[in-house]
Amino acid sequence: MIAFQDAPAALPPGRRVYAVGDVHGCLDQLERLHAAIAADLADRPCDSALLIHLGDYVDRGMESAGVVERLARLPPPAPGLEIVNLMGNHEAMMLDALAANTAGAAAVWLANGGVETLHSWGVPRGATPAQWRAHVPEADLAFLRALPGSHREGGYLFAHAGIRPGVALEDQTQHDLLWIREPFLSWKGELPAVVVHGHTPRPEPVLRPNRIGIDTGAALGGHLTCLVLQDATLGFIQI
Repeated sequence: MIAFQDAPAALPPGRRVYAVGDVHGCLDQLERLHAAIAADLADRPCDSALLIHLGDYVDRGMESAGVVERLARLPPPAPGLEIVNLMGNHEAMMLDALAANTAGAAAVWLANGGVETLHSWGVPRGATPAQWRAHVPEADLAFLRALPGSHREGGYLFAHAGIRPGVALEDQTQHDLLWIREPFLSWKGELPAVVVHGHTPRPEPVLRPNRIGIDTGAALGGHLTCLVLQDATLGFIQI
């Protein structure tokens, strides 16, 4: 049973959004969370429902390839459930490392969990950066390249990391959407929309008047969190 409370923004009547925080290769948790979402939809039908994944599907956890396959090629967890998959900074690092074939891009990615991701795609331990790309299916790379940086629903903006305060939504840069922490996290003023984001792990979801953070460290021994939004209420599902 989801415990609902007042939300800082609202969705149109009949619309429901499930937003999932940073997965980081935790396929088992993702599949169990998808099952919980499907069960909630069966118990509480609505006019239309959207499932948003907030990025960082790869790195740190051991099943990045399986997570990408789940999101890119398998059917949604429930019939009629719309899906939006956003890009995270870890997808950007992976794409940079595979495209550039430079020591710098490869080192940055490896230092941030890329080793586990390479293993999940069956890349031999001794492979050089120039050899990595041959092990990742082109369909997976195309999926990652096509991921958008943000999505708007009602009074909310969904983005992996956040937005830059004082900048209109249409003028936000891809870098900020994927990477920003400050001054976004400490900003106490209004924003153009209530921002639902991941990127900065915390033990529990962070609820503020201007933002909702739902990276709860799934690959760091924490939960995988789903924010449930409907009308002017919110609740959480955690696995």
